[in-house]
Amino acid sequence: MLRHEFRPGKLVAGAVLVLVGVLYAGDAGDAWQIPWFVAIPLVAGGLCLAGAVALLTGRVRRRRASRSGADPA
Repeated sequence: MLRHEFRPGKLVAGAVLVLVGVLYAGDAGDAWQIPWFVAIPLVAGGLCLAGAVALLTGRVRRRRASRSGADPA
């Protein structure tokens, strides 16, 4: 049994932030050059994607709960 419910929106947000961290760690280690402004669209786009995934997940959960008669919360 799961200890908590799965939150794919948080997973997407975390994966994007880890990606940005890896990119800048590679830049700090002189593996490649990343301009400073690359993080802004990556983080903003990742947070928008995470919000869309969370919204979709919430709607799917509410629909499944209403079909089974369970409490959606």
